[in-house]
Amino acid sequence: MSTSLLSTVGPLLLIWLLVCIVVIIFLSAKIKLHPFLSIVAATYIFGLGANAIGKIVGTSKPLIADIGGTMTTGFGNILASIGMVIIFGTIIGKFIERSGAAITMAETVLKYIKNSALAMSIIGWVVSIPVFCDSGYVILSSLKKSVAKKANVNIVVLSVSLATGLYASHTFVPPTPGPIAAAGNLGINASELIWVIIVGAFVSIFTALAGYIYASKFTKNLTTDVEEAIESFEDYKKKFTRLPSAFQSFTPILLPVVLMALGSIANFPVSGVGTDHTQTLFSGWLYTVVNFIGQPVNALFIGVVSAFFLLLPEKSETTLTKWVADGLLDSAIIIMITGAGAAFGAMIQATPIADYIKSLLEGNTVFVGAGALFLLFIISALLKTAQGSSTAALIITSTIVMPLLPSLGLDAMIGNIPIGQVLAVMAIGSGAMVVSHVNDSYFWVVTQFSNMKLTTAYRAQTVATLIQGLVGIIITFILGVIFL
Repeated sequence: MSTSLLSTVGPLLLIWLLVCIVVIIFLSAKIKLHPFLSIVAATYIFGLGANAIGKIVGTSKPLIADIGGTMTTGFGNILASIGMVIIFGTIIGKFIERSGAAITMAETVLKYIKNSALAMSIIGWVVSIPVFCDSGYVILSSLKKSVAKKANVNIVVLSVSLATGLYASHTFVPPTPGPIAAAGNLGINASELIWVIIVGAFVSIFTALAGYIYASKFTKNLTTDVEEAIESFEDYKKKFTRLPSAFQSFTPILLPVVLMALGSIANFPVSGVGTDHTQTLFSGWLYTVVNFIGQPVNALFIGVVSAFFLLLPEKSETTLTKWVADGLLDSAIIIMITGAGAAFGAMIQATPIADYIKSLLEGNTVFVGAGALFLLFIISALLKTAQGSSTAALIITSTIVMPLLPSLGLDAMIGNIPIGQVLAVMAIGSGAMVVSHVNDSYFWVVTQFSNMKLTTAYRAQTVATLIQGLVGIIITFILGVIFL
């Protein structure tokens, strides 16, 4: 596409995208149409409108050649990615809830960390270092509900604390794939990845803390449709004749997390980053075994098996069939809405929005040094908000800005530390948090597992991620002023 044509199409597409997001909000919040159909309708509207815009400005072919194919590809890809993860995670959650394991877990967590919201934030931050935030939220959702019952805390507060804790390390700290990919794209080699981990952990602590403070102070009056227990926690506890031990209760959750962490460690690059010959930490048969059990779907199935052995009070039709069936029913709605959100994101990615943003940067050297970090933040935030995926925003933005690093003053070194490139990863990661909304699969995982209405989710999850991203870029900018 020519530069002149792109400069005409780009702004119109961004405006049209904003219109379609408003359509989703209107259909879901005002008309009360189910979110699945609201997103599907907006996806068609965006695709047809994008092609109409292309025709009006004179493109030689449709901007989106196959609207139906793009939708089904986006829908199918996300289901292939996390569909089984959601199903297995929901089944584990159902076992934890029905067996009384959640009660034991709540008592154990609160025994050591009295502040329940802070406890959920810390747990989320740790879990999401090796695990995708979507998977982490699914795994920890039952714990959140039990802690809310135990501590008599608004479940929205705990939902947002958990979600933002997970989100913080997800966008900043390797071995999560997004930050690793961004680092590689920006020219950081394997031996330098440790600095991304150290600085990423530092920045992510502030963003997790920001999410926790927002959840604690500003979401405590929000409500959800999650069933509130009428009886006290102790009365609820008496319904179970035998509660599983802490080991039995935590194993179905911690075992998949440990296995996924091992899988990430096994794939940690030690040389050849950014080439076709990347060497990983593990090799040979050990790599084959650890990589297999560390894949999220395999790890979670192992978690399901461990739940069968450790949490079943008895093997009967109720526990072997009904508990599983209830888990499948709960996961179905979440999977469908998540898939619709991914279809919307795929439709957006099929347009030249990313190319338009890249064109805006050509020859632009207004921001240099620490100030340039804001430019990277803005690009990443636009891509994240437009297409929904934090990982995609990290990868695409790092690819776009790599040639611009020298002119932006972001190739600075402190000894052997590529501090300019490391801070560029942090700036892009901060932008990749802004904001989680209707085209983000994580938004729907958090929303559906917390039974939030769309308006509540925007006030809770979306605003929280906006604050996290802003705090992230402020901390990164301060580091830039000091070190660049």
